[in-house]
This record gives sequence, structure tokens and C-alpha cells, in this order.
Amino acid sequence: MSRVHGFPPIAAADASLLVLGSMPGKASLRANQYYAHPRNAFWQIIESLFGIDRTLPYEVRCAQLKAQRIAVWDVLQTCTRSGSLDSDIDRSSIVANDFPAFFAAHPDIRAIYFNGAMAEQAFRRYATNLLPEALQRLPTARLPSTSPANATYSFDRKLAAWRIMRG
Repeated sequence: MSRVHGFPPIAAADASLLVLGSMPGKASLRANQYYAHPRNAFWQIIESLFGIDRTLPYEVRCAQLKAQRIAVWDVLQTCTRSGSLDSDIDRSSIVANDFPAFFAAHPDIRAIYFNGAMAEQAFRRYATNLLPEALQRLPTARLPSTSPANATYSFDRKLAAWRIMRG
């Protein structure tokens, strides 16, 4: 088991949509990039929904997410995990990110989208009760994980569910 640490958020001050994962996997940690595993469908979905070319350099993709007012972050700041899967996380080791500070710095967030069940569960357990009541009532949606480990969902099925972000 090793202690892993997440990344800072990708977020402009005027972000209106927040996509939350749980914790970057090994490929993402090595690359120092969100959703870096070549079979993770996140960037392909973002390309389909928002026209951000997944082959662009990472920094350009991040800038384009910000320009479209989309923020990306993870619920967990740090945890102990034996592999890349959410099921590998030692639940007793979880430290959540500072969501009160994030929402204070990003007051235009109007919806939260969870990239998988673990992200939603961790947010509800470790973050929701720390937020003011108005933020606890923000619309949320659990979306199918874009991880290649989520093989029960085809790309088309994942994309169909993620279309909710387009409103």
C-alpha cells in the first residue's frame, strides 16, 4: 500500500459545472494529468460533448475546459491505496479535499457530476456535511465511471449518460 496524493483542481473562477472523480490512478499520477490512462474515456467524452480535441496537449485541453466553465477535481486529497482501483483504497486513510474553500472560490458552480460511484459516495460522506445548506442542495448526478475498469458500460452507453452535462 502506498500513500497517494491528488492534483489541484482544473477550474477557472467562473466555473459553473464541476466533475468530481475519486483519486487519480497510477497512469494519471505518473503523467501528472487527470484521466491519463489511454483507455479512460473521459477525454473522448469531453471531445464528443464539448468539442475539446482529446489529442491536444494536456495544458490546452485544461485551458479549453476552463473556457467552457467546466471544473475537474477529485474528492480525495490523499489516501492509501494498493493499486489504481477505487476498491483498493483503504477507507480509513481518506482525507478529502477542501470543498468549503473550493466553493467559496468558485461561487458560480451550479451542478456537480460524479465520475463513478466512489466519487459520489466519498463526497457525500466526507464533504457534504461541511458545506452550507445552499451548496448541499446543488443538483448532482452520478455518471458511469469513465475508467477502463468499468467494462460493463460501452463507450456509447457512457457517452449517453454523460450528455446530461450539456443540459
